[in-house]
Amino acid sequence: MNSKTFKRMAIASVFLAFVVVILGAYTRLGDAGLGCPDWPGCYGHLDVPKEHHEIAKANQAYPDRPVEPVKAWKEMTHRYFAGALGLLILAIAIISIKNRHERGQQVAVPVFLVFWVIFQALLGMWTVTIKLNPTIVMAHLMGGLATLSLLLWVSLRHANAMTEKRLDLTRLNRLHLLAFIALIVVIMQVMLGGWTSANYAALACSNHFPTCQGLWWPSMDFQEGFVMWRGTEMNFEFGVLNNDARIAIQMTHRIGAVITSLLLIYLAMKLLAFRESKYLAKLATLLLLVLAIQFSLGIANVILSLPMAIAVMHNAVGVLLLLVMVVINHAIHPKADVL
Repeated sequence: MNSKTFKRMAIASVFLAFVVVILGAYTRLGDAGLGCPDWPGCYGHLDVPKEHHEIAKANQAYPDRPVEPVKAWKEMTHRYFAGALGLLILAIAIISIKNRHERGQQVAVPVFLVFWVIFQALLGMWTVTIKLNPTIVMAHLMGGLATLSLLLWVSLRHANAMTEKRLDLTRLNRLHLLAFIALIVVIMQVMLGGWTSANYAALACSNHFPTCQGLWWPSMDFQEGFVMWRGTEMNFEFGVLNNDARIAIQMTHRIGAVITSLLLIYLAMKLLAFRESKYLAKLATLLLLVLAIQFSLGIANVILSLPMAIAVMHNAVGVLLLLVMVVINHAIHPKADVL
């Protein structure tokens, strides 16, 4: 197969991975993470039990987790799409090996992604079998975002997008460290968001912004809020933390949002300083736009008590913000073809 086929499949995998990540967020926000108490099937089926005798048998096998078809279908839809993505990544890796002698063909990352997706599947299994342990849930989220980011990087390396002028590499290299630091900060903020969601802390300050429960600095328990491992025996559905611990998580996420925003605005201004590059100017503008939308959605979540549509959009735009940062880092990477 030629490089065009590889490029098309890589681009398709980016869109599919994005769908998988958003479906995962929708499943989590809809309290459907345990919609199917077993893995990889659902109550021993490849789909959701539908017939009366199937439901009765499933309820007998899992008396503490009776069948809820709506939640079960959310979970299984996520698994179907994740499985399709895994097969597509395997196909991309096989093609990359076949095309390994072609100039510019990446092999290491596509092959790595095969093993990474297997590990991601294990995290998905543990999310269910360890009953939504927050650390596992957050790791599963970050694993999905890592998969999506790497697929985007592979696609960009094969896109051969060009800026209009060759830029001053000395100036660009100075910006490379800033962009990389900004990417790490965005990743950390996404992890905070995942930790907030996994611990059901999104509503800890419901209806209050910028204060929390009417206070600028409410009572908080950071030590309890950031215990990273609580064993495997508990059921973590709907959270196990006290209110002060949840507030500590929520306030940390808010502070992180402010720090992240200031850093990204500074990066955007630096990108706009390259007046000779319309490409970097467009990326800077896109960064500011996505950041503004994301910040607004975060505020709306608090004020409106986490409506499903806005909560899902907050997750989706957060993913887009991460992807914009990946594109920016690719654009100014010393070895990037876009230059």
